[in-house]
Amino acid sequence: MDTDTATGAADRVREEAAEQAAGYRQGEPRPLGGYVTVVAVFAALVTGAVGLLAARRRPLPDGFATRDLVLLVVGTHKLSRTLTKDAVLSPLRAPFTQYESTGGPAEVMEDVRAAGSVRHAVGELVTCPFCLDVWIATGFALGLIFAPRATRIVLGTFSAVAGADFLQLGYAAAQQAG
Repeated sequence: MDTDTATGAADRVREEAAEQAAGYRQGEPRPLGGYVTVVAVFAALVTGAVGLLAARRRPLPDGFATRDLVLLVVGTHKLSRTLTKDAVLSPLRAPFTQYESTGGPAEVMEDVRAAGSVRHAVGELVTCPFCLDVWIATGFALGLIFAPRATRIVLGTFSAVAGADFLQLGYAAAQQAG
C-alpha cells in the first residue's frame, strides 16, 4: 500500500468516525475522543498487568474467596466514594472539576470542566463513583494476585472506614430521632 492510499484510507476512517460521533452526540457536548483515550489507558494498564502475569508464569486464581470478595466490594465502594466525593480530596479533582455545592456528610458535589476532550472525560471519571469503581476494583483484583497480603490490609482498612461511616450515620439519625 503506497502512502497516498494509506492517507486516503486514514482520512475516510476519520471522516466516518466524525460522522458517527456527530450522530451520537445529537448536538450535546460529549467528549468521545476523551473517552477513547481514557478507555485506551485502562486497557493498556490491564494488558500490561496481564502481560506481567504471563511473563512471571503466574496462574490466575480460580476466583475470589468469599472474604476477599466482601472486602473487595466494600473497599472498592469506600475508596471510590472517597476519591470522587471527599471534600478534603477536592484539590486532586480541581484540575478537572469545579465546585458546585456540598453533598452528603463530608462530601462535595462538583461539575466537570468543559475544557478539552480528555480533561472532560477524566473529570467525569473522577466525579463518578460508579465509573471509578471499575478502575478501583480492577486494581484491587490485580493487587490480590500480585500482593495479596498488602492488598487485604488496604481493603480491610477501607472496609472498616465504610462500616464506621454507616455507624456514624446511624448514630446521627438516632440522635435526631431522640
